[in-house]
Amino acid sequence: MTSVAVVAHARKRLGGGLTELRTVLSAEGVTDPLWYEVPKSKKVAEPLRDALEKGADLVILWGGDGMVQRSVDVLAGTNVTVGIVPAGTANLLATNLGIPEDIAKAVRIALHGARRLLDLGTLNGERFAVMAGAGFDALMIRDVSRGMKERVGQLAYIWAGARHLSEPAARVRIKVDGTKWFEGEASCVLVANVGKIIGGIAAFKEARPDDGRLELGVVTATGLADWARTMGRAAVGQPDRSPFVQTTSGREFDVKSDRKLVCEVDGGDRKPTKRFRIQIEPGAVEIAVPEPSEERSEGEQR
Repeated sequence: MTSVAVVAHARKRLGGGLTELRTVLSAEGVTDPLWYEVPKSKKVAEPLRDALEKGADLVILWGGDGMVQRSVDVLAGTNVTVGIVPAGTANLLATNLGIPEDIAKAVRIALHGARRLLDLGTLNGERFAVMAGAGFDALMIRDVSRGMKERVGQLAYIWAGARHLSEPAARVRIKVDGTKWFEGEASCVLVANVGKIIGGIAAFKEARPDDGRLELGVVTATGLADWARTMGRAAVGQPDRSPFVQTTSGREFDVKSDRKLVCEVDGGDRKPTKRFRIQIEPGAVEIAVPEPSEERSEGEQR
């Protein structure tokens, strides 16, 4: 019998909120789940460990990508299934997996959907499910306030990004699986486990979160004109055709910069560093996802 725990970011909003979540769970026969609420995603580790100690084998997460990232960092390598109710701003992992921003549908997937083992990446030892990066994207994420995200959603990232279009590039050296791949000026280094990133841009068309590999992109654009051309290519799903973008894939990346760069993991900024190592953890966490037939049906409706 499944033992369900709910771990919720108390400040995130979706539909009728946590009251609706309780009602939907009760209608599904889950009347007394382990229940935890946290004021911010970085507080999630302790309740997750408590849920594990109490025997939970399904953890339903209420929140955005930051909540999911902090949670899978704890749950990786356990026998627990993760269900996601996407109540954040971007909800990139949920979007890539076909989990809708609908409480009843998301709960149904968590309880009755297919189970899929996903890879995770690690940035200097910290796990991520969607992406990690340094430079432009990290600065953009750092400068978006919670209030702005709540007011205007993903448009907040565009506003924050515009402030850094003239940011000077850093000189970086990158090894991919132990072999030198890139050396030069770069304004952004991005590693992804999935194809769609902020704004729904299909940045890495070949990405799959269970293929044992991560996708790497380096952007050399500087200034408004370069970035306009780069974003234009990205908007039509062809970022790799931009003269300012280089891409590859691999299992391990070693990135060194001539100055400290702000980093980000799954939409949360981290302290600046000159060097970061990114590795893949294949099949690290089990996620509840839509059944294939349900995914096709949703796609046809869209």
